[in-house]
Amino acid sequence: MSTSQSVAQHLPYLRRYARALTGSQASGDAYVAATLEALIQDPKVIDSNASTRIGLYSLFTKIWNSVGVNGQSTSSDDNQPVERHLSQIAPMPRQAFLLVALEGLSEDEAAKVLDVDVPTLRQLVEDSGRELAAEIATDVLIIEDETFIALDLEALVEGLGHKVLGVARTHSEAIALAKAKQPGVILADIQLADGSSGLDAVNEMLRSFEVPVIFITAYPERFLTGERPEPAFLIAKPFQPATVSAVLSQALFFARNAKRRERKAS
Repeated sequence: MSTSQSVAQHLPYLRRYARALTGSQASGDAYVAATLEALIQDPKVIDSNASTRIGLYSLFTKIWNSVGVNGQSTSSDDNQPVERHLSQIAPMPRQAFLLVALEGLSEDEAAKVLDVDVPTLRQLVEDSGRELAAEIATDVLIIEDETFIALDLEALVEGLGHKVLGVARTHSEAIALAKAKQPGVILADIQLADGSSGLDAVNEMLRSFEVPVIFITAYPERFLTGERPEPAFLIAKPFQPATVSAVLSQALFFARNAKRRERKAS
């Protein structure tokens, strides 16, 4: 397999990671584009002793950490296109947590990506865990037609300190539950029991109110093509509890920060 083919194989997952860090498709893709530009200019920028995936994530991290908070560059070059698309940067502990919980990297792999040792990585993950645990609990709407998966999600969400408003199996049930009490976050499957789309149900809700949404699907590759607007938060089935916990916390984090910025601007 050629280097370009190997890189292409890992791009959908790097884009997922980038979106989870930035909270938006546009910002995440800007960083990924900058990573690819650097790789094209100098293919040797990826460590030949590392796997393609670890090398790609390591390069992404170097570029990510080269831009300061609020889009102010720490380098002398202030004209990088990625800077114009980013409003803020997640701290290093959050990167560590996502690499392990969302991307499924081993501690050793995540440590290599962040250029730290394993004990430091563990401390970063622990620091992030404490921060994420401090997030304000909220009401959660679950849209899922598979009974056992819905039960697992309900137990997981409640275990994190949130309240489940209800579980919807169809489009109409989802709309009714959302109208009865506006949720603080939505966990939604794509394919529902009545043959309808969870994506359509969510889009209908979002016309009435804004809320962070996490899509859970057995076919994530259908939504990671770059050909249309994609969910900022996407989890593949079968999922790990740590993955749901990480992404849920990230979604709430970005929603909270967005509201703070709105209040400051008003």
